[in-house]
Amino acid sequence: MTLRIERSQNPTDEEEQAILLPLRAYNASKAGVSRQEPIALLVRDDNGEILGGLYARVFYQWMFIELLSVPEQARGQGLGSKLMRMAEDVAREKECVGVWLDTFDFQAPGFYQKLGYSELGEIVDYPPGHKRLFFQKRL
Repeated sequence: MTLRIERSQNPTDEEEQAILLPLRAYNASKAGVSRQEPIALLVRDDNGEILGGLYARVFYQWMFIELLSVPEQARGQGLGSKLMRMAEDVAREKECVGVWLDTFDFQAPGFYQKLGYSELGEIVDYPPGHKRLFFQKRL
């Protein structure tokens, strides 16, 4: 069999799945089967409009916090901490080992450190002139 590599200019869902499915099968053969479970904690106003919140995924007994957005008018009032505590409570309910996340240096790395998260790595110049930081907290 001859193999070749080609670049797909506009990758399709089908192309993504063709790469993802054998990778998931390999991972399952080594680490067991795990299904991603999405979690959303929504911040709504009096009209029911979503103004922010937290979006996470549980996978292989770890919660990954993908998004955390606190409405501008609520910053500094404890809403972000409350969202994080609620997410950690859900992670404990799901018997997670811990929680991990990434953030930029211009966002709020000190906020996560105050909540007990430890930095486990960084990418310098992502975006240029800044850092992308990775944090974890074992439960």
